[in-house]
Amino acid sequence: MGTANEQIRVSDTVKREIERRRREGESYNDVLERMFSTDRDLLAGFGRWSDERADRARETREAYEEKSIERTRRRSEDA
Repeated sequence: MGTANEQIRVSDTVKREIERRRREGESYNDVLERMFSTDRDLLAGFGRWSDERADRARETREAYEEKSIERTRRRSEDA
């Protein structure tokens, strides 16, 4: 970590967001460097659900979609 040689102004909202993302012992600069790093693993966090849980979520979504289609069909018949 280098020493600060520039100051920037940020809104209170931006400052709160930086503080929210700040890890123990990190400076604001550390947080920003981590956020803007180009060597981040963009797929980190994907695949966290087990196959079983993903299947259940998919089945639930499909069931809701089928119910929605049925409701729409019934309403169009009633019109």
